[in-house]
Amino acid sequence: MTHVSVTIDDGHLGALDGVVQGLRARGMQVEQVLDGLGIITGSVSPGAAGELARVAGVVSVDEQLTYRLPPPDAAVQ
Repeated sequence: MTHVSVTIDDGHLGALDGVVQGLRARGMQVEQVLDGLGIITGSVSPGAAGELARVAGVVSVDEQLTYRLPPPDAAVQ
């Protein structure tokens, strides 16, 4: 699964439930709805993030990047 953050436009903040339903209908597993920010986080199958952008009110779909530092005793340190 690919973790994504979906940004909603200001005009759809009042209809956030409908946007969430649209994202779920396109396969997104919604984890968190940050209504004050207009951001919805969750996960979707690899390659399916483009489908989420077709939901009315979606401004952008961004893959969440993760970083892992090597352990303190690693040679890189």
